[in-house]
Amino acid sequence: MPLLKLEDTYLHKGKRKALVAELKSKGIHSQKVLDAINALPRHFFFDSALISHAYEDKAFPIGEGQTISQPYTVAFQTQLLDIHPGDKVLEIGTGSGYQGSILHLLGAEVFTIEYQKKLFEGTSKFLKRLGIEMNLFYGDGTGGLPAHAPYDKILVTAGAPIIPEALVQQLKTGGILVIPVGDRRRQSMVKITKKAGGKLEREEYDNFAFVPLLGKDGWK
Repeated sequence: MPLLKLEDTYLHKGKRKALVAELKSKGIHSQKVLDAINALPRHFFFDSALISHAYEDKAFPIGEGQTISQPYTVAFQTQLLDIHPGDKVLEIGTGSGYQGSILHLLGAEVFTIEYQKKLFEGTSKFLKRLGIEMNLFYGDGTGGLPAHAPYDKILVTAGAPIIPEALVQQLKTGGILVIPVGDRRRQSMVKITKKAGGKLEREEYDNFAFVPLLGKDGWK
């Protein structure tokens, strides 16, 4: 049971239901993704000064130059990953913990790494109090987490200049990597599927705007 007693009122639930309807109208078709977004109170992850905006389909600052992603972006990336219960998932960029919590609700075993130490410490404490279990690490996510590899799915939640080779290496055969790739301002959403023999199938989707991926194989 969650240890943190946060208020989730009928008003919050109504706003969440409206947000889900909005995401559906924008093309999110995975019912399990929509159900997870409907189940997880996004306002729990907001600073009190911004809590009234929690169910707008927008990104908002969470400190340390980072943001909680736009709900549509969270839903779109999660839909591309096609999470199945028991999937071992590596998330690069823990942030507020919201995206990782969605993956957790879908039944994934989540390994997540955060580059910003202050954010890592705050989110780690918050998720423990919330009762959401995932494996949190502090460090350079562009190198992945080789000690726990390989992974069924890998998700990058910041804009990358390239696809880090370490992440491709840590992906299982048949696995999926979803990563925004481009310049500092705009990125294309890229889905990589690792086929037999290490062959990579690449698909590109709409443009998005993420904060920069920092680290050795990210932006300096």
